[in-house]
Amino acid sequence: MSQDFGRESPAAHVQGEHRGIARYLVVIDAGGVGVARLFLDSREQVAEFDAGTEEAAQMVSGLVPGQGADRPEWDRALQGHSLAERRAAQVYRLDV
Repeated sequence: MSQDFGRESPAAHVQGEHRGIARYLVVIDAGGVGVARLFLDSREQVAEFDAGTEEAAQMVSGLVPGQGADRPEWDRALQGHSLAERRAAQVYRLDV
């Protein structure tokens, strides 16, 4: 019979660097489906989900979108989308 009771003690927590705050929500068509994408100030994508969710509606409640994501700062972030999809996109600046 073993003298070990219970489980091994967990390792000490290592504090990592936190990701930045999402500043932009882009609602864009992706093959006929509305997709909401969250971006940092640097235009790095941090999340993607269905634009029809309640959470997406809550995020943009009271915000007025800018029309189109076809400016050069969005080129790399949205490179998988056509120019027409990018022009029709709604870009929200999130107040966090």
